[in-house]
Amino acid sequence: MNAVEFTTELSGTAVLAIPVEIAAQLPKSGRSRIIVLTAADSDDADWRAGAYQQFLRDDPQEDAIYDSCR
Repeated sequence: MNAVEFTTELSGTAVLAIPVEIAAQLPKSGRSRIIVLTAADSDDADWRAGAYQQFLRDDPQEDAIYDSCR
């Protein structure tokens, strides 16, 4: 399997523009597998804030034994 990577602008239509120089690299016929990657949403801001708070919290007393291993 060969991979060809490029970026394109999504326009809100059901058409995905393939740059001319990329289209020239593609075979004229046959099957292909298309994967579209888009930027991640920032809707996970609450999750990230909670994870950060959890990371900064004090360790429980039963984990204090690991402090002597430094």
